[in-house]
Amino acid sequence: MSAVPVSTIVLHPRPAAPAPAPAPEPASPAAGGARDAWSVDAVQALFELPFADLLLRAQLVHREHFDPNAMQLSTLLSIKTGGCSEDCAYCSQSSHHETELKAGKLLEVEAVVDAARAAKDAGAGRFCMGAAWRSPQARHMEPLLRMVREVKALGLETCMTLGMLDAQQARALQAAGLDYYNHNLDTDPDYYGAVITTRTYQDRLDTLEHVRAAGVKVCCGGILGMGESRRHRAGLVAQLANLDPYPESVPINQLVPIEGTPLAGTPPLDPIEFVRTVAVARITMPRAVVRLSAGRQQLGDAAQALAFLAGANSMFYGDRLLTTGNAEVDRDRDLLQRLGMHANPPGEPGTNSRNPATAG
Repeated sequence: MSAVPVSTIVLHPRPAAPAPAPAPEPASPAAGGARDAWSVDAVQALFELPFADLLLRAQLVHREHFDPNAMQLSTLLSIKTGGCSEDCAYCSQSSHHETELKAGKLLEVEAVVDAARAAKDAGAGRFCMGAAWRSPQARHMEPLLRMVREVKALGLETCMTLGMLDAQQARALQAAGLDYYNHNLDTDPDYYGAVITTRTYQDRLDTLEHVRAAGVKVCCGGILGMGESRRHRAGLVAQLANLDPYPESVPINQLVPIEGTPLAGTPPLDPIEFVRTVAVARITMPRAVVRLSAGRQQLGDAAQALAFLAGANSMFYGDRLLTTGNAEVDRDRDLLQRLGMHANPPGEPGTNSRNPATAG
């Protein structure tokens, strides 16, 4: 067979695949107008996007508001461990569950300040203090206020999670200088009763309202992998995104099953689904700091890197996260170095210089 001259060969390129249809989302509000709410259907449509399309969209949103290579580092200390009267099914600190955790008293102020100083020396910019209570009692308030004042005097951002607050307690914490208050919604309202029965969803929303009214920034997220469906995860994100305004910080936790709790033995969530949730949170709450929290150690470096690409720009950093393990400081530093990322100084959430008006 004689050779065919190259000049006569005609290559027919494959037709380009059609671009995926954009997921529905709230319309952009007019200047000064209220933003539209995210429906659960619209949030679930984001979850259903092809993984690469979802991550691209989330990364583009992330770059509009933040330095994509900056990471806010927080350290969390348990200032009062165990003996909590709530029955949260995931929590080893609940007095309803038979776990190996022993209840302790509120730490002395000096011990908390020493821990905060060590966290700052290790590179943390925010110091979070957590107490296992339904809500703080009157006798607790003075030492708590001292903790806030003295930790803030070190040059760290301060955050507390103490259970439910009333309006007076929220105002007192704000006057002491508290920057953030953490109070998670945990899950979708429709799944909430499967996780906790001793505190209502409205109780949580009321605490968030008191915190916001007092002028303290809100840290509020949830826990994934508690047996909920994707629809429930979409419902949680919709709840968070529709808070007005949405939280400045959004911690995303993955369940760490603990022996003796009702959720011990729960199968782990697919890491890809965890990353999808981070991406959806970034798209629906573009100016929030999205934090990898409990369960980060179980994700592994590759899944954490994908979560950072999806828009996570904060992580709990240090040896302990309340009563569960957390990745070691040296390993965290090594991961950030390998990814070419850097830590932010206290008070700097990693804003993009082209759009510096971002919330904490």
